[in-house]
Amino acid sequence: MINEFPQLTFSRLKKLAVCLGSISLFCLSGCSWNSNGEENSDEYSDEIETSEQKLYKRAQGSLRSSNFRSAIEQLEQLESRFPFGRYAEQAQLELIYAKYMTSRLDEANSSAERFIRLHPQHPNIDYAYYLKGLSSFHKTKSIFDNFFQSQVFKRDMEPVQAAYADFAMLLSLFPDSQYSPDVKQRMIHLRNILADYELVVADYYMRRGAYVAAANRARYVLETYPNTLATPDALIVLIECNWRLGLETETNNLLRVLSLNYPDHENFNENGDLILENEIKNRNRSWTNIISLGLLDRPEIPPPINIKSSSGST
Repeated sequence: MINEFPQLTFSRLKKLAVCLGSISLFCLSGCSWNSNGEENSDEYSDEIETSEQKLYKRAQGSLRSSNFRSAIEQLEQLESRFPFGRYAEQAQLELIYAKYMTSRLDEANSSAERFIRLHPQHPNIDYAYYLKGLSSFHKTKSIFDNFFQSQVFKRDMEPVQAAYADFAMLLSLFPDSQYSPDVKQRMIHLRNILADYELVVADYYMRRGAYVAAANRARYVLETYPNTLATPDALIVLIECNWRLGLETETNNLLRVLSLNYPDHENFNENGDLILENEIKNRNRSWTNIISLGLLDRPEIPPPINIKSSSGST
């Protein structure tokens, strides 16, 4: 007959006792007790928390001293070592700021997108949207923009459109955000850039006799970017296109709109007639002409066009 349980010999009992003792020591080593019999915090956990806190404080010191490169290294190390720690989310948010301040705009934009995706309910989520918009906004700024205006037609407008979309999203989701006033002012600037770009394209078409295409661009400005600095120029482009296409009624109607809303426009003479120079002011100048304050490489300007105001148009 086979026994159901093997018999315990002396050697087996000895081995069992050693195993039970080792297990007891292991369990007791996980916690310690003070003199009052109360359990203390786990020493290993204390060490982890202390390391995380020290690393975060160092990163904070780097940010306060504007040492953003060191702050980036420390915040990235903090996020890598303690991805679920108490400072993880704040570190991600401050990392966006540090990258923005070091002009690592693409990285700042990507970090902001990641933060928005991972923490959509964060109390400071509007700040992530704000930094995302700022990163795109500052990609649009170049010291050469004011000089190479003849190359505006070839300029990549994607950063401008992206910045405008980011700021619009912020205002839509958080209209009462503390960043809203600044965002609104930046959006006005971006709208002017986008409208101006459309007029540059319209001027490009006009100089090639593509008046229908130019008129479509001008109409797009009036419909999409109303009340911008480009509005009167868009009306003038549309007036000239209709005039050249022989659309007298449309020309007179648009001329009436221009004279009523912009009676002091510089293109009106003392008789209320619209004087056109067949180009939008300053957009046909070369870099050499602008740098030399107009002394060199002067553009050839066609004779002015005089569009007579119809009776009662003023």
